[in-house]
Amino acid sequence: MKIGLVGATGYTGVELLRLLAQHPRRPEVAVVTSRQEAGRALAEVFPGLAGLANYDRLVFEDPEQAAGRAELFFLAAPHGAALTLAPALLESGAKVIDLSADFRLKDPHVFAEWYQPHPAPGLLAEAVYGLPEIRAEAIGRARLVANPGCYPTSVILGLAPLVKAGLAGGDWPVIVDAVSGVTGAGRGALLGTAFCEVAEGFKAYKVVGHRHIPEMEQELSALAGRPLTVAFTPHLAPFNRGLLSTIYLRPSSFPAAEEFRALYLDFYKSAPFVRVRPEGFEPSTAQVRGANFCDLGLFPDPHSGLVKIISAIDNLCRGASGQALANFNLLNGWDETEGLNLAPMTY
Repeated sequence: MKIGLVGATGYTGVELLRLLAQHPRRPEVAVVTSRQEAGRALAEVFPGLAGLANYDRLVFEDPEQAAGRAELFFLAAPHGAALTLAPALLESGAKVIDLSADFRLKDPHVFAEWYQPHPAPGLLAEAVYGLPEIRAEAIGRARLVANPGCYPTSVILGLAPLVKAGLAGGDWPVIVDAVSGVTGAGRGALLGTAFCEVAEGFKAYKVVGHRHIPEMEQELSALAGRPLTVAFTPHLAPFNRGLLSTIYLRPSSFPAAEEFRALYLDFYKSAPFVRVRPEGFEPSTAQVRGANFCDLGLFPDPHSGLVKIISAIDNLCRGASGQALANFNLLNGWDETEGLNLAPMTY
């Protein structure tokens, strides 16, 4: 199978090339694009990928030259680029997995409120939200998959069993404090993510109005069968990769610890990449680094009347490229885990 990778020089693009290089089906990466690096050899720009797969033969091209040259395209370009690229690629007969936010929201009015007017609202309706634990069957039938964001992946997986069971209580919002490594901000040269600005510090950012909020609310509301509100605060931490969300929810009825855990174990019994950790286990980003796992720690807190869920993922793998590869597997009718049975890089 021939694959195209648009936006191959960002962190998620390079992570996807790393994962594809050891996929057992040996898919052929036929085209890689980058406006900035067009004309340069892939192995020259990323020497660490030299000698892997067919990468020594690849040269970066302009994205406009990609259509018609692959059966499936991963779009790892910045938000906004897929709005024009995806329709042309789909028209050429290719399938598309978009790693940006351009097709995640179903309602064009909501998309316009948080981003801009959408030029292809019909594709918003068609796109399948690519969270395998929730939408595996629909992903397998899709031609356009909207890969979830990293923060929403950790939050939705952390809450799905509770809200699906109708335990999200009353009009209380879901409260989320989340921390991401610096790769979550992208590879562009920005003062706010320069080493001296980030090292030995810790800060909240976009405290009100983060664009991942409507994505979380859309998917959690669909699971709950009623509107849910998310109060979300992201933070930037001085490490490269990893994401940890601490989620607080006031349940409509307070579950006993064993019932709480049984609910999650049953919901994720067929989910190879969600690890419901033992009672009292506190998930860490170090235990999922470089792997496609989502580790969940469950903490009913009778004192406060809240349930607390800790959700840890690798933002580049499970939060982006690993999840895209799982969706690629499902699109092809393969086992979701192919090429993703990776032990975490704990140290």
